[in-house]
Amino acid sequence: MTILEVCLDDLAGALTAERSGAHRIELCAALDEGGITPSVGTVTTVLASLTSMTVMVLIRQRGGDFVYSPAEVDAMVADITAIRSLPRADGVIVGFVIGALTADGTIDEAATTALLAACEEHPVTFHKAFDLTVDQPKALETLIDLGVARVLTSGGAATVLDGQAELAALVTQAGERMTILAGGGVRSHNAREILATTGVTELHFRAPATVPSHGFQGGASALYDSGTRTVTSAALVREMRAVVDAS
Repeated sequence: MTILEVCLDDLAGALTAERSGAHRIELCAALDEGGITPSVGTVTTVLASLTSMTVMVLIRQRGGDFVYSPAEVDAMVADITAIRSLPRADGVIVGFVIGALTADGTIDEAATTALLAACEEHPVTFHKAFDLTVDQPKALETLIDLGVARVLTSGGAATVLDGQAELAALVTQAGERMTILAGGGVRSHNAREILATTGVTELHFRAPATVPSHGFQGGASALYDSGTRTVTSAALVREMRAVVDAS
């Protein structure tokens, strides 16, 4: 079975994803800036809305690079600790999406170890910082040695389609030791090709729909409100689920 993970930053999108056939979500804030850690209030509200979903919470203290100071690592550890204990239904699983690099483009083993320790028994994905490593096969072995169970990647390319060969090689290298989660430009029209050519069993995608803003009035309000906002589309999630179920 192909596992579908929807990346989102809208509160209502979590329940939309659950009801529309997704298996997992990655919960973020500020996806238009590449994604950062959502607030504890956001995570609390999302967890309270679900009944049978895995919620992978992005832990990224800021935008920009993935080279973090000790204080930034401490802040991310504190976020994990706070989120880990939030109430949720018995059928809801909480996991974390983490990542840290050194300035020379290798896995920051010390920072990653600290983040992993904070996650305790909860599921962990190493995020697309992986695609910025200078030697992906070596980085993969490092993550496996550290105990990371899943890595989100497009094979170092701009999209999964562009990185198909590299993804296939990573899947072969990882074998049963790690799950390769393909993400980057994944859509219903290319999902079958990605599954067939790479051998991945998990797909990470967004299902964005643009809706009018409730408060847009033009003029000065445009500085803060463009007139539209992005939400998670139930139709797009259902479409992706139908495609992979038929593959």
